[in-house]
Formats: sequence, structure tokens, C-alpha cells
Amino acid sequence: MYAETLNIFPSQPMHEDPSPNGGVSLLSPTSSGSKRSSEQSMEPTATQEMTTQQLCLRLGRMLRHQRSPAQRAHQFQNVDQDTRSQEAAMFNMEYARWQEEHDRLMCELRAAVQEQLPENELRLFVENSIMHYDEMIDLKSIVVKSDVFHLISGAWKTPAERCFMWMGDFRPPSSSSRIDPLTEQQILGVCGLQQSTQETEEALSQGLEALQQSLSDTIASDALISCPSNMANYMGQMAIAMNKLATLEGFVRQAENLRHQTLHRLHHLLTTRQMARCLLAIAEYFHRLRALSSLWLSRPRQD
Repeated sequence: MYAETLNIFPSQPMHEDPSPNGGVSLLSPTSSGSKRSSEQSMEPTATQEMTTQQLCLRLGRMLRHQRSPAQRAHQFQNVDQDTRSQEAAMFNMEYARWQEEHDRLMCELRAAVQEQLPENELRLFVENSIMHYDEMIDLKSIVVKSDVFHLISGAWKTPAERCFMWMGDFRPPSSSSRIDPLTEQQILGVCGLQQSTQETEEALSQGLEALQQSLSDTIASDALISCPSNMANYMGQMAIAMNKLATLEGFVRQAENLRHQTLHRLHHLLTTRQMARCLLAIAEYFHRLRALSSLWLSRPRQD
């Protein structure tokens, strides 16, 4: 029996207002002789500078206190959006690096298969490739926490790839059409894996559809029409919608678990050489999608 879920694939700026130092004395309390007379001659200028500094600090505090709650909330919202944008940009950059490394690993795996290396040597290439998929666990889990909508949007994928996305990435790889001939036991295992994967996919898709409908009903509720006459009711309904929206992370995590689980169960069912060919077939499929995207983006424009 396999567990239903497994863990799968994946500079915040500091904003500080320096607090003013109070009670800064610019004049020495004790002195003697000519030094004292010199300090007395400079006392008006020093006192004036101190007064100017205090006035500026006081005006700054007044201006900060005069901002309305809405203005302060807007500022915090901008800071939060900037942070999310930075995290999304970092994810895109790290994913691009991951893809480059993945392409390199697939080239090595293809060469190992073509050279017909012994199975124990080929196993190292296969395991390295699967470990590389597992590295996406931490990477994508960070984005799920910080900005799940960026993951779902597919902005980090090419246009053609985005057409085939399902809950933050591709559907689990369960096809065996490109694998070497299977034994009867392997056929039963792969068919069972395909069936259970499809059932879980359908359950998650139906759950997400129900969530979208429930969220739509909440947003369309007449209770929101009362704003701004009844702000408390308005904010209460929005809080309900926010709670429903938060469950989206759970759906994406379960989809990620399913992708990860399916890949590892295939690895368990297939021989090393079969798994190598399976990984190469998956990589080739998505390579063609990316190539299609490049051709699409570079096509001649028609008026």
C-alpha cells in the first residue's frame, strides 16, 4: 500500500524609521579661560542648529501621525506587494537555473542510454535525475507559501507550456507508451497507477471547482452591497472570502504531492533502463513544447 500523499516537487527589504535621539547637548557644561569665551561666542549658532534639528524631528513625527489608517495600510500593502514581486522574481530565476541543469542531466542520461552502460552505472544517472526533480520540492513550496497565485498563473513557464498546466504545473506522468515492453506484473502495476492517479486528479479538480463556485457566491453576496454603510458586514464577508481563498494552497500542495508520488511509484515499478527511457520521453515532450513556444513568439506578425 502506498501513502496517499508524499512531499513533492520545490531579500526582504527592511524598512526602519530611525528613532530620534533626545536630549543631545552640543555645549560642554564646564570649561575655563579663553576657551570659555570662545564657546560663548559660538553658543547662539549651536543653539540655533539644535533648535532646527528638534523642529525637523518634531515635524517628521507630526507628519507620520497625521497619516490616515488607510494611507498607512496602503503603504504596508505596497511593501507587501514589493516583497511578493521580489520572491516571484527570485523563483523565476531559480527555476531557469533548475531548467538549465535539468537539460544537462538529460543529455548525460541520453548518452548513458545510447552507450548501453551496465544497469548499476545507469542507475546513478537515473537517481540523479529523480533527485533533481525532488529539488523542486523546496523551491515550489516556498512559492506556495508566499504567492500561490504566481505558481498557478504559470508566468514562469513558456506560453505553450501554460496551456497544459494543472494546479501549478503539469499533470502527473503516468503514461507508459514510450517505455520498453513491460512484463505482465508491470502492466498491472502501471495500469493501477494510472487509474489511481486519474481518480485523484478528478477529485482535486472537482474540489477546486467547488471552491471557485463557493468563492464566487461569497463575492456576489448581497451583503457586500451595503458597503460603505455597513463596513463591519462588508469586512466580515471579505474575511469569509479570504478564508476560502486560503484553502487554495492546500489544493496546490496535494497536486504537487500527486506529481511527486506518481514519479516515484513509476521508479519503483520500472527497471532502471525503463525508467531512464521514461524520463527522457518526459523531457523530450516538454522540450518540444518550449520549442513550439519559441516558434510562436518569433512568428511573423500579421496586420
